[in-house]
Amino acid sequence: MLRSIAKRATLLKPRADSPIIPPLISSQSKLYSSKNAKASHGKSKKGDPKSKTKSKTGGSSSSVASSTGDDFDSAGADDFEAARARRLVEDENDPSLDVGPNGRPLFTSTPSLSLLTRKDCCSYMKFSENGLNQVLPEGLPTGMVTEFKESMRPALLVRQSFLDLRDNFRRIVDPPMWSSNAKAPKARKQIVLDGPVSCGKSIALAMLVHWARDEGWLVLYAPRGREWTHGGCFYKNSETGFWDTPIQAENDFLKYNESRLQQLPCQIFDPIRLGEGAGVGFMKGVESMALPEGATLYDLVQMGIKYTHAAVGVVVRLRKELSLVKDVPVLIAIDQYNNWFTFSEYEEPVTVRSCRPIHARELAMVNAFRSMIHEDMMVGAFSHSTAVGKLRLDLPDVPVGARVNMPRYSPDEAATVCHYYVRQRLVRREAFSEESWKKVYYLSNGNGAEMRWLLPLMRNKVELILVIIVPITAHRGLGGL
Repeated sequence: MLRSIAKRATLLKPRADSPIIPPLISSQSKLYSSKNAKASHGKSKKGDPKSKTKSKTGGSSSSVASSTGDDFDSAGADDFEAARARRLVEDENDPSLDVGPNGRPLFTSTPSLSLLTRKDCCSYMKFSENGLNQVLPEGLPTGMVTEFKESMRPALLVRQSFLDLRDNFRRIVDPPMWSSNAKAPKARKQIVLDGPVSCGKSIALAMLVHWARDEGWLVLYAPRGREWTHGGCFYKNSETGFWDTPIQAENDFLKYNESRLQQLPCQIFDPIRLGEGAGVGFMKGVESMALPEGATLYDLVQMGIKYTHAAVGVVVRLRKELSLVKDVPVLIAIDQYNNWFTFSEYEEPVTVRSCRPIHARELAMVNAFRSMIHEDMMVGAFSHSTAVGKLRLDLPDVPVGARVNMPRYSPDEAATVCHYYVRQRLVRREAFSEESWKKVYYLSNGNGAEMRWLLPLMRNKVELILVIIVPITAHRGLGGL
């Protein structure tokens, strides 16, 4: 977590490999998380009828997709994607294809997220993959990566829900830009993004981080909040009463700008209490470490990187320091935030034959960052794909009214999305019609992932329902619509 903070300048280059949790240093550490290994081992032995159903469904979907590929090109299924990529390169020279519903431009010409207005809604904004990797070095959301891969273009739909989220925080930092006579909604410093599966919560959060960093803000972005409560090793800190997770503290955090950290002085100089290191136990003869006079946040982070015993204590101290920063706007953005309101995968031995599950609030790092009862700007996004269960409406440590429901695609947004997929050759132009895309929209109930999966099945008006109805019921695990 901390190691990546001070090295953002080095890690700004895009990486092709996914982040890997480093292996444990020693086998003598007290407590380790091993549920993932057990779960995968058990799944490999047992036959799951649901998985068989999914495999059969996947086979039927692939056969339909291959037949669609044959319509596009006479080459085999293996060559379809390559042929599609070649044709998309050729299409770049034909601007007449960049037309959306009712003849509107399919792509916006606005150069930055800060300049987007309501007129840009229901149009796509082009990005650079290298640019996204530089602004979001912590990693892109899974939904965004999938969208780029399937559409073969790094572009995202401009939605009104994102503009409302951006303008909410813009009003907090720069209130004079809003007219006193305008009836602008009340700005909220703490927001929890909720909504149905695949409604764009994680993408909206990532774009908010992108915008804030473009504006020069200091943003703490944790795109995988679930990993704060899963994996690695964990120790009970007898002084604080919380559980320390030094692996996450060292390697699973956002990447800050090194020069920005060097400009922000520390305002708390109390010694940092040391805990157990990752697999190495306590440091002998030393209970705390003091920061030198005139130390900056960069020096604070470097202490956590150099000494694994201080890593968790440094992260907790960093949270307090961020609340005291006044020279630059600070935003805390946490994805998979709902995982912090349920049990972690860690367990505490109670007797020889029983264990007590450890709640996420008992983890030192989660406890430091979870609360929204403060004056700092903070956004948390729920991720229902992590399946933590339904949470109550009034969450602890969250202000009343902080939860905002993100909508799925509206009919106008769905129309633009379907025209965009036609532009990207996911659908044949001769098979595309207003009646067909509306059927896909209502079958998927505005779910973006399902629309992207269903649209390539579109062949003609007569066969559309026959092609779609069986795969989508199996995909949802239903016996009928």
